[in-house]
Amino acid sequence: MFISVLDHLKITPKRLFPSTAVLFIVTLFCCQTASAVTLKMAFDADPVSLDPHEQLSEGTLQFSHMVFDPLVRWKQNGQIEPRLATHWQQITPTTTRFFLRKNVRFQTGNQFTAEDVAYTIRRLKRSADFRAMFDNISSVIVINKHTVDIRSSHTNPLLLNIMTYVFPMDKVFYQGRDQIVKFGNSFASKHASGTGPYIVKEREPGVRMVLTRNKDYWDTKSKGNVDKIILTPIKNDSTRLAALLSGDVDFISPVSPIDIERTKNSKGVQIMTLPTGRILLLHMNEKRRKEFRDVRVRRAINLAINQPLIVEKILKGYAVPAGQLSASKFLGHVKGLQPEHDVSKALELMKQAGYEKGFRISMMAPNNRYMNDDKVAQAIAAMLGRIHITVDLKTLPKAQYFQQYDERAADIMMLGWQSDTEDSNNLYEFIIACQDAESGLGAYNASEYCAPSINTDIKLANRETNPEKRARIMQRIEVKLHDDAAIVPLYWQYNIWAAKNNLHIDRIVNDQNHPFLGDLVIDEK
Repeated sequence: MFISVLDHLKITPKRLFPSTAVLFIVTLFCCQTASAVTLKMAFDADPVSLDPHEQLSEGTLQFSHMVFDPLVRWKQNGQIEPRLATHWQQITPTTTRFFLRKNVRFQTGNQFTAEDVAYTIRRLKRSADFRAMFDNISSVIVINKHTVDIRSSHTNPLLLNIMTYVFPMDKVFYQGRDQIVKFGNSFASKHASGTGPYIVKEREPGVRMVLTRNKDYWDTKSKGNVDKIILTPIKNDSTRLAALLSGDVDFISPVSPIDIERTKNSKGVQIMTLPTGRILLLHMNEKRRKEFRDVRVRRAINLAINQPLIVEKILKGYAVPAGQLSASKFLGHVKGLQPEHDVSKALELMKQAGYEKGFRISMMAPNNRYMNDDKVAQAIAAMLGRIHITVDLKTLPKAQYFQQYDERAADIMMLGWQSDTEDSNNLYEFIIACQDAESGLGAYNASEYCAPSINTDIKLANRETNPEKRARIMQRIEVKLHDDAAIVPLYWQYNIWAAKNNLHIDRIVNDQNHPFLGDLVIDEK
């Protein structure tokens, strides 16, 4: 199925004048016979949609970096670098002026302007998944064709971090047919026009996606030489690795921890690992189960789960056991909060709560979204059995799982979350805050947990510009979550990639797992 911009506009050689058609064919032949470089990738899943605002997920952001471009983006060293915004200036405590790159065009040929930035941010404020981050942005004012003012309701210490989520969309192309429909059949979910290094040429969801180099890409300084990307989702870890080792693909992610040593010892293959701030956790739905409204039960579940053992046996050490949401690099991290494992104490708490004989619950987890997620879920089910909680576990592929997640379809649900703002408050806004459809807070809070004091602190942290004061506010949230046993923190996951030796992946991978494929260099053999 072809879904490129040209397909949508019905531009084909047959509709051109005969001489132009001949030129088109000759040009196409020349391009094909030149030394084109193709990257064959196999990831565990493909993006669920071409709409960059439909789902806040790693797959969506990976796709956005290929087909769209952000205003700014994170460098490997943790600093922010200009992209479609060349520089910025704080005009007032609540207004920041962004100066935009000139002579940039979308894949339709439409010129990129400040109108597109304003349109995109307003659309983000309508997205159920993204609006919580943009709730503090009160207005976007177009100053001129290449200058835009972004105004916040209050001081906004993370404005620049949030701009990493702004991938300007082609206003002329999308306007009037820009509905955001989760898991739906919208125009934006099937058509894409960005300013990025690649153009979507073919897409069969769950089977294959083909992208070709944007010949008019603005970043002429990029040394990337990949002309074509073929992305094949391969759910099974062993099958994905076998495809790399056999030469069928060039670049895979993730690699199962049990396969790392084998991969390291394979000729012609390199492997890279990076610790990340991505937290894996369990939500216990207090609305579905009255047992979970008792803090003693929640604490018992936390004590029954042995995070260090999961990391050691299932993840082979390629994760860090977690006793809180905030990784050590985040301001909200509290040094003293470590994972606890005590089955005897958990049984005593279950007895005190009146559940000595236990109860039966449902649990859902993905089986191709996080590293060994299905095996981790099975281990957790066994651990809960030790405190007489019988788990009916169901694992699903990523696409189906997150539809069930949005419906809160099980008593316990697994979630992984990467704070792409590199800040603790992003975690709290989306997975801990009391749910509020208008502001977008709590959009991924499948616990249905609600502590008004945490919502208050989230708002305070979003306005506090003093780092030390912000840290104290967010650390207060972490302590509250720990005392309430609101969720079950599991571990911070590593990113693990493997590729053929002639790919310079060390230059384009990062701890957020958004490889900048437009900058990838492949040495020709």
